[in-house]
Amino acid sequence: MPAPPAPVPPSPAPLSPVVLSLNIARKTVPVDYAQRGLTAIDKRPVGGPLKVSPPGPKGEGGSGIQGDVIGDWNNHGGDYQAVYGYAREDLDWWQGELGVDLHEGQFGENLTTRGVDQTQARIGERWRVGTALLQVTGPRIPCRTFAGFLGQRGWVKRFTQAARPGAYFKVVEAGVIAGGDEITVVHRPDHDVTVGMCFRALLTEPDLLPHLLTAGDDLPPEERDTVLRRGAIQLDA
Repeated sequence: MPAPPAPVPPSPAPLSPVVLSLNIARKTVPVDYAQRGLTAIDKRPVGGPLKVSPPGPKGEGGSGIQGDVIGDWNNHGGDYQAVYGYAREDLDWWQGELGVDLHEGQFGENLTTRGVDQTQARIGERWRVGTALLQVTGPRIPCRTFAGFLGQRGWVKRFTQAARPGAYFKVVEAGVIAGGDEITVVHRPDHDVTVGMCFRALLTEPDLLPHLLTAGDDLPPEERDTVLRRGAIQLDA
């Protein structure tokens, strides 16, 4: 009589979304590849908890994370880019592509996450992280500072083609965040405009630009202005 088949072990339970690491830069560093000659892209893990709050308009307010500094206030920071997140899963993918080790914070992100797909997050999606409430506002657009910091030839083009941009957030409710905090998606809008779609529309697929407007008030003013300017779209008065 044949032996009974061996029992199939149960599949491991999916990991709960979590902040793997909270990362900040405590000072700017002079470099020759940054537009203003200064950068704070080299974020490093800290234990926290740190306060998270709305920093104010771009150009006047910097990072939304307590103690974090920004080198170029005109192009980074402000209420709609108060916090930048990047997934550990995407860092791992890049490790395989580049053949180098990438630590948490290496892409300049404040929140290195695990267990949540930031590219598929919808614009306007709200996350409870620690005691703070964050709202997804859009993708990170690569720049020469990012390329210079990583030292990868053709990096802007390569990052654009990969379309794994990470997500920017605004702070809806101030609070504190620490590494290890769970992430709970508490609101997901009805529209289908994701971080990935917004990234492709702005950089590689301009035919998608008009569709970004279906995100309504969830679309930040800067992206909305870009759509109207580049798409030559006229809205009804």
